[in-house]
Amino acid sequence: MLQFRQIRHRDFPGHLETPRGIVFSATKDLLPMDDKLVIAMVGLPARGKSTMAWKIARTLEFDDVRVRIFNNGELRRKLTRENTSSPEFFSPRNPTGVEFREKCARINRELAHSYLENDGQVAIIDASNVTRHRRRMIEETFPNIPIFFIECVNVDEEANEACMEHKVSLKEFSHLSPAEAFDSFFKRIAHYESIYEPLHDERNRILVDSFEGCILQERISDVVPYYDRIRDIITTRIVKNLYLVRHGETYFNLEDRIGGDSDLTEKGLAQAQALADYFTDVSIPIIFTSNHKRTMQTASPIAARQKECSIIALPEFNEIHAGICEGMTYQEIREKMPQIANARNRNKYGYVYPEGEGYVTMEKRVHRGLKKVFYLNNYNENIMIVGHRAVNRMILSDFVFRPKEEVPYIYMPQNRYYHLQIDPHKKHFELKPFMKV
Repeated sequence: MLQFRQIRHRDFPGHLETPRGIVFSATKDLLPMDDKLVIAMVGLPARGKSTMAWKIARTLEFDDVRVRIFNNGELRRKLTRENTSSPEFFSPRNPTGVEFREKCARINRELAHSYLENDGQVAIIDASNVTRHRRRMIEETFPNIPIFFIECVNVDEEANEACMEHKVSLKEFSHLSPAEAFDSFFKRIAHYESIYEPLHDERNRILVDSFEGCILQERISDVVPYYDRIRDIITTRIVKNLYLVRHGETYFNLEDRIGGDSDLTEKGLAQAQALADYFTDVSIPIIFTSNHKRTMQTASPIAARQKECSIIALPEFNEIHAGICEGMTYQEIREKMPQIANARNRNKYGYVYPEGEGYVTMEKRVHRGLKKVFYLNNYNENIMIVGHRAVNRMILSDFVFRPKEEVPYIYMPQNRYYHLQIDPHKKHFELKPFMKV
């Protein structure tokens, strides 16, 4: 039998902080009911609901809206000392699991109701909410407040699989091997799929492709506070902290060779260790790299100094493949293939190496890699990408809107990193040193 702790409303002081500790502004002045809104997330596990919820909450907070997230999964883990990651716990045929999950949902609805009765403006119920019954319970709890349902879907199987791999690396699955954890989470999703009823009759609903960041369908029957703002938030990329790092020095760098899969030099390893020292007190839950050794060798010491950090290698962030010039020095290309050197000098962005790539052909895959990064990353977490010179130029240009002809010349040193912050009110980036030359 599940053993759960008693929970009190003061365990979740809605006017002070969210369960994860992000502080939102608050006053004692009560607001009229037409300023109130309930946002209810809908969708299968690992479809970007929590990322979307935090993105909305954080941005509304920038607008001085008092908002709080009520996450059923976090409450479930808070209420019991037992590990409830077993897929059987989520089976609709398990009465004990159903009863406990319904209890969590009811408590969160009551907490959200109490929050809105006081000085809260927006309550976000972050849960799967995949049945009409569960959604009716939300509507009945808030009869005089608009309910805005946001359903998150993603048909990109590669991104879904990557998201699942990240989910099973979390503490909840630490008692299982990676293969066992993945199988367990896959079975959990299957249980939700068996009872999934998509949005249909709800008065205010929106269907979102959470990977592409686009709105697929919407129906609004009532006056929904902050509606235009929320639509903008859903379709806008927001970055709390992005640390864009180039890999350390390699043997190919010393020889001025392009491409390849070279190891780091002693200096490159020292640069990686300096990065690890520099970011020791900065929480980095995920480091994204390419599939090349030099990026993973740079990321490994950084991850080792973190309390909890996983490295995710994305092929989209692999360096430009130079085709028939792969592994050659620039001097060799100028001497042996002058036609290639001259053509590339005339249009460095648009030139494509024979049997290889160029900036112009790499653009699409790098942008896809960025979509994966933001799909896999919770908004309240910092992001680090350890990439290559050309790839990092493409990534940076996506945020700072450099003209394409300038992209191949963006400065990308190995002893500094770019720090980026982007929200609806500002865009900030800076090049910062982490070690002396």
